[in-house]
Amino acid sequence: MFERSKDVELNFRDEGDGTPVLMIHGVGSDLESWDGVVSHLGPERRFVRFDLRGHGHSRRTKGPYQLNDFVDDAVALLDHLDIKSAIIVGFSLGGLIAQAIALQHPKRVARLCLISTIAGRTPDEQARVTARAETLAREGATAHLANAVDRWFSDGFRKAHPEVLEARRQKSLQNDPESYVAAYRVLAGNDLGHQLAAITAPTLVLTGEHDVGSSPRMAAFIHRQISRSSLHILPGLKHSILLEAPDQVAALLDPFLADVSA
Repeated sequence: MFERSKDVELNFRDEGDGTPVLMIHGVGSDLESWDGVVSHLGPERRFVRFDLRGHGHSRRTKGPYQLNDFVDDAVALLDHLDIKSAIIVGFSLGGLIAQAIALQHPKRVARLCLISTIAGRTPDEQARVTARAETLAREGATAHLANAVDRWFSDGFRKAHPEVLEARRQKSLQNDPESYVAAYRVLAGNDLGHQLAAITAPTLVLTGEHDVGSSPRMAAFIHRQISRSSLHILPGLKHSILLEAPDQVAALLDPFLADVSA
């Protein structure tokens, strides 16, 4: 555990040697969401994962949260581990945090990977995510999750692996309700699309073909804004590609992590 302050204590896992890779999970999840991806990656790296404030085994820090709270937590953890620069990999809310780290602390970011994340929402997309945040705040996680698996997993995967869906649902339900709402409001209330052109780090952008919350259109927008970026759309997949297709994510991520030529 890393005690950043009397209110913020972060559970983290620091494994391996070599190039540091900081992995930031999505809202309502925890560091274990990266297990499948890490298991398919080469061992010659130092993987640092942590539970966001209010998530997993990190302290249930009271909200409201700001995007910069998550940014400052991540940078403080890098300082605690004496990591000057890392490859930053973020999923969903973690991808939004990763964008902000790259914008605010460019020297700390050797390379950047943005997975199933958001930027450049349309008014309709903004209205939908705001409505989901308000449902979560008003009615709780059970109501919020009622249709989530339809948005998160492909039809075939839902039928073949109900145990994975239920485990993901239970993980969300175990979250501290106030922390869950506070984090979701950060996801719903921030969009850095107009700033992304300032990111100079080599960047890998990927999402699922049928992800409605972090759509291929958004991924293409991110790709156009960041000059040194590549774009990959994973066919047939929705949002939860870390759980449904960790091998496919790792197949794209592994050579990107290994490429130090740029």
